[in-house]
Amino acid sequence: MAFFLLLLCILISAAIVSYAHHVIRRQRQGCAHGHGRHEQAALKLPPGSMGLPYIGETLQLYSQDPSVFLSSKQKRYGEIFKTHLLGCPCVMLASPEAARFVLVSRAHLFKPTYPRSKERLIGPSALFFHQGDYHLRLRRLVQGPLGPEALRKLVPDIEAAVRATLAAWADGDAASTFHAMKRLSFDVGIVTIFGGRLDERRKEELRRNYAVVEKGYNSFPNSFPGTLYYKAIQARRRLNGVLSDILHERRERGEPGDDLLGCLMRSRAGGDDDGDEGALLTDEQVADNVIGVLFAAQDTTASVLTWIVKYLHDRPKLLEAVRAEHAAIHEANDGGRRPLAWAQTRSMTLTHRVILESLRMASIISFTFREAVADVEYKGFLIPKGWKVMPLFRNIHHSPDYFQDPQKFDPSRFKVWRRGRAPSRRSGAGCTRAPGTSWPSSRCWCSSTTWSPATGGRLLDRATTSSTAHSLFPAMACSPGYGEMTASAWVGRGARLRTTTTTTTK
Repeated sequence: MAFFLLLLCILISAAIVSYAHHVIRRQRQGCAHGHGRHEQAALKLPPGSMGLPYIGETLQLYSQDPSVFLSSKQKRYGEIFKTHLLGCPCVMLASPEAARFVLVSRAHLFKPTYPRSKERLIGPSALFFHQGDYHLRLRRLVQGPLGPEALRKLVPDIEAAVRATLAAWADGDAASTFHAMKRLSFDVGIVTIFGGRLDERRKEELRRNYAVVEKGYNSFPNSFPGTLYYKAIQARRRLNGVLSDILHERRERGEPGDDLLGCLMRSRAGGDDDGDEGALLTDEQVADNVIGVLFAAQDTTASVLTWIVKYLHDRPKLLEAVRAEHAAIHEANDGGRRPLAWAQTRSMTLTHRVILESLRMASIISFTFREAVADVEYKGFLIPKGWKVMPLFRNIHHSPDYFQDPQKFDPSRFKVWRRGRAPSRRSGAGCTRAPGTSWPSSRCWCSSTTWSPATGGRLLDRATTSSTAHSLFPAMACSPGYGEMTASAWVGRGARLRTTTTTTTK
């Protein structure tokens, strides 16, 4: 009994301290905004609720489907509203104009930001956590191995990985489509990063530890031993060790290579206009960016590939049209005896529209994080310095104001794109647009082209539910029971394949 009374006292004391901290911070913000800023003093914060002190509305967000939580807020307060999540005051934006304002036209006023718990798992030196000189230098470097020229050479390797995945389905065992696509995306990522020179033992070490990291990524950030987050932190440290060994082996051979890892090994973090090139990246910085590249593309690509399978299966006429487009390429390549060419992936107009519509409907990336680096005015509202700003891509993609009949899967809507309509959010945006945005698309094209003529299967055991749980944070598989829905089972070439779908944010 005494223990519970002590625990209650501790909780009450913590709540009082948190509330006092919250009040003092709000008072300081009010003084800062009003001191010498008469125009901004007249501005008001967006409408909305800040919830409880410190924790805000985090519990409401975690206790329900995030898309329902955000949609209900938008219906109540409009396309710009405030809330308080994960200890941070936030402004949510649910219009294309607002998204362009934050990500493009006024991008210099908003820096990319993630919760600290997420940065620890990916690595604080990862490219997309930064702005300024460090970001620009690494971005220019990474664009080489992930750019169109390099991808042209990778198309046969991607196709080979897809064929290997399809061959694994022929044994008749049940498998998860989503997890199979994740494995495929991981394999292609390894080829891109390490240039196909990584032995199987190292590859499996990376895969095993990365799987632990992704399991803990969307868990509650509790560092107590035994929790998913604690295990993920330990696995992330082991990943650093594996990558450090790989770097040491390359240095001993004296051959960094022309792949992404080799480019990172030759990269310098600092430098200036006077010729000082700065110091080479540390092993930790290289590791952060390697994990960042895998993180940025693996689950998002796997998710959209899984949704493409489902959307096409549910629309037999569309599936036949896509198959006809792919069959023509298949025959042009001597019945598949010649590898797929880059130019052929760019000629798949219907496939491209299917990919775009799948991205819109599934909204693989639900929203992104930015942080205001100064007080910003938008449509008469004040976005205070230090507040998180979150463009809500899913809300935009599913709004009838921007897409006619938004709940209908209709690739033809992308035949003619009207100016002023909402963009489909894919990879990156504005000043921090992800380098190598053609990389995930190339995997989608190659996977769709290879899968279409190669399988004659069907979906079985469809789940009765039509709802989808959505992951709260970017590009990682969710914890069991959250962010994942069994939609159907795929049968192709004798394999029973269970299709799971996830929606993530970035």
